[in-house]
Amino acid sequence: MNWFSQTAAITLVSLQTLAERKGAAAAAAFGIAGVVAVLVGVLSIGQGFRAAMTSAGHADTAIVLRSGADGEMMSGLTGEDARIIADCPGIVRTPDGPLASAELFVVINLPKRSTGTDANVPMRGVQPPAFQVRPEIRLVAGRRFETGRNEVIVGQGAAREFAGLDLGAKLKIGRNEWTVVGIFSAAGGMSESEIWTDAGVLQPAYERGNSYQSVLVKLASADAFVKFKDTLTADPRVNVKVVRQDEYYAEQSMMVYRLITTLGVLIAGLMGIGAVFGALNTMYTAVAARTREIATLRALGFGTGPVVLSVLFEALFLALLGGSVGAALAYFAFNGYRASTINWQSFSQITFAFAVTPSLLLQGLLYSALIGLVGGLLPAIRAARLPVARALREM
Repeated sequence: MNWFSQTAAITLVSLQTLAERKGAAAAAAFGIAGVVAVLVGVLSIGQGFRAAMTSAGHADTAIVLRSGADGEMMSGLTGEDARIIADCPGIVRTPDGPLASAELFVVINLPKRSTGTDANVPMRGVQPPAFQVRPEIRLVAGRRFETGRNEVIVGQGAAREFAGLDLGAKLKIGRNEWTVVGIFSAAGGMSESEIWTDAGVLQPAYERGNSYQSVLVKLASADAFVKFKDTLTADPRVNVKVVRQDEYYAEQSMMVYRLITTLGVLIAGLMGIGAVFGALNTMYTAVAARTREIATLRALGFGTGPVVLSVLFEALFLALLGGSVGAALAYFAFNGYRASTINWQSFSQITFAFAVTPSLLLQGLLYSALIGLVGGLLPAIRAARLPVARALREM
C-alpha cells in the first residue's frame, strides 16, 4: 500500500503543477488531438461507405448473377434465365407471382450540384416485385413510376448530390426523355444513390433486348438459401452464381473500405510519430522543471517506481485529454456529413454519410494513450535515474 500511496502522491503533485507548464502541456495535448481527429475522421469515411453498402443486405434475400461475374456490371442473363430463376423453389410467392426482380444496371452521366462536373450515376431497371424484395425502400415524395412509361424515381442521396433530379424534372437519357415522379429513401443504403425505372422500358432505350444483369429474389427464410442455390447451380439450363445479398454487398464494399482504412492508418501513423516527439519534449521539459522536486522526494524515501509511474501517468493524462478533444472534434465535424465517392465494382458514384462510431472513438482514445505512453517512457526513465546528490545541489 505504501508503494501505491507514493505513486498517488507524486502523480497528484505532477498534475497540480501542470499550470506552471501550461504552454508545453497544451501543445502536446492539442498535437495529439489533431492526430486523433484525423484518424477518426478518415476512418469514418470507410465506416460510412461500408454502412451504405451493407445496411440494405438481408440474409433471406439472394442475388443471382452469371457464373464467374464479380458484380452486376460484368454479369448478363437472358429473359429465359430470369424465368427459370423465378420458378426455382424456395422463393416467396404471392398472388401476383414470385418475389423475384430481374434487373438491368446501366451508368449515366449527370453533373454534381457542388462542382458541376459530370459523374457516373447508377440507373437500375427493375420489375414490380423489387419493392417487396427490398422492404427498406420508402417513397418520401411523389409516387412510384408506372410500368411501361418513361418515368423514374430517384434515391434521396442521388437527388441531393446530382443536378437535374428534382421532383418533376425531365431527364434526357439515351434516346428518350424521362420524368422524375418520385424520390425514395432506403434506410441509408446504396439504393439511395440510384435512379430506378421499369426494366421493360430501360431495355429498348439501351438496346439490351430481352436481357438482364441480375435477379434479386426474396426467399422463404434464410435457411432456404442453400436449397435455392443448389437447385439453380445444378440446373443445366442456366449458368449462374448465387450469393446472399448481405454477403454480396459486403464483398463489394471491401476494396474501397480497405483503401480508405489503409490510408487513414498510414496518415495517422505518420502524424503519430510527430505527436510522440511532441510528448517527449513536453515530458522532458516537465522532468527538467521538477528535478529538485523529484530529488527531494527520492531523498525522503520515495522509490524509483512511483517516480516513473507519475511521469507516465502525467503523459497519459495529457494524451487522453488531447485524444478526447480530438474525438469530440471528429464526431461533431464528420458524423453524418454526406459525400459521394466512386464504387470501383460498378464504376459509379455512391452517396453515403460519414459514420463516427463508438468503436472508432475508442480506437482514437487508445491510439492517444499509446502516443502518451511512448512519449512519456524515456522521460520517466530519466527521472528515475536522476542522481539525488547532484539534483539536490541545484537547490
